[in-house]
Amino acid sequence: MSIFEDRVDAGRQLGRQLRELRGQDIVVLGLPRGGVPVAFEVAAALDAPLDVIVVRKLGLPYQPELAMGAIGEGGTRVLEERVLAQAQVSEKELQDVEVRERAVLESRVTQFRRGRARRDLTGRIAVIVDDGIATGSTARVACRIARRLGAARVVLAVPVAPADTIGALIEPDEVVCLATPRHFSAVGYHYRDFSPTEDDEVVQLLDAAARRLQNSVLEANATDGDGLEPAEFDGEVEVPSRGVRLQGQLHLPVLTQGVVLFAHGSGSSRHSPRNRFVAGVLQQAGLGTLLLDLLTPGEERNRDNVFNIELLARRLSSATDWLATREDTASCKAGYLGASTGAGAALWAASEPVARVDAVVSRGGRPDLAGPRLSAVRSPTLLIVGSLDFEVLELNRKAKSMMRCPNQLAVVQGATHLFEEPGTLAAAAILARDWFIQYLLPAAETPAHV
Repeated sequence: MSIFEDRVDAGRQLGRQLRELRGQDIVVLGLPRGGVPVAFEVAAALDAPLDVIVVRKLGLPYQPELAMGAIGEGGTRVLEERVLAQAQVSEKELQDVEVRERAVLESRVTQFRRGRARRDLTGRIAVIVDDGIATGSTARVACRIARRLGAARVVLAVPVAPADTIGALIEPDEVVCLATPRHFSAVGYHYRDFSPTEDDEVVQLLDAAARRLQNSVLEANATDGDGLEPAEFDGEVEVPSRGVRLQGQLHLPVLTQGVVLFAHGSGSSRHSPRNRFVAGVLQQAGLGTLLLDLLTPGEERNRDNVFNIELLARRLSSATDWLATREDTASCKAGYLGASTGAGAALWAASEPVARVDAVVSRGGRPDLAGPRLSAVRSPTLLIVGSLDFEVLELNRKAKSMMRCPNQLAVVQGATHLFEEPGTLAAAAILARDWFIQYLLPAAETPAHV
């Protein structure tokens, strides 16, 4: 049974559980790759720096998913003697696996830390975060590495793990675990969405965390006139549009510089797990998001409204104007992310002569529904389509040929219309994130150490 919606949800819950550490001298260390999205949310909740602690599992030669040990930076190694004995792994087999995994580990250390110094752990509290643990091998190695690097105290924090594994850990000074299910089969079983985390997402999260921490330092030196610091906003909002009030979910990081408005398709809503997942990826990169229902519940019952692209576009434009009236978003750049029919509405709105939108992304969208207005769109536009969504792919190719703005067509291999295949929605979200970062967020150097 799933306990967490996704890694973002797990990280936010874990951050709340660890709130007593806020204000102390801590460094949050995510275990790449899956632990880093969780750690990103924990670091945000604790207003702490984020780094990685790179560990590689040593899988059995004939059953790689089963750990016989783990290795980490600095030559650290932990072996599961019981597994080795039962599997009768020879010394040469163990060495071959370690050599191969050590090469991968060193490559990832270089990739994740390029141009970025490792956070100094000397005398500090190291909070090691993963998306869950099974045997505990990688967690044990990570704790040893943190200790070797000078951490005064080591806290291991995970959303889910078997109770017996937690009880057997002696390496950390403290273990914080949100759930210890009686019937534990695998970490991913306890997540509704356990899509794989890619290497470039790890790098982007580390960059975003560094920017966020830098902004936090700037805020400390420049408070409001009433002495109150700016704060993150996350909550339900109502957006007025010509006599109706549209329901939305608005998330604004501190010092927001870009906000992406979501225009979902037929049968979806601001509560859609797919929309929330994509929004979470954008939020991790420092972008604000507005998940908006462009129709009222009563209007949705009339099927004609779902395909009234002009009406949907007008509502999206109203939401953009509304953001411009808010003090915390008035200076922000705006982007549109449309899915299915919502993509037609986003491009229609972007074609208006007075449109205030700086970038558009269509995910599995119907840009053709914007018709001849496609040639009037000026905002840089990315069209994302699944390779197996044959009809929509062809519609996007034709739409691309009509567009005069900077545009690209990105095809996600193995994906159908809803991007339900493993890893495909994450791939689409990463493409969207990178596009919006390019056009909505100003280029800034990431500090090596804050």
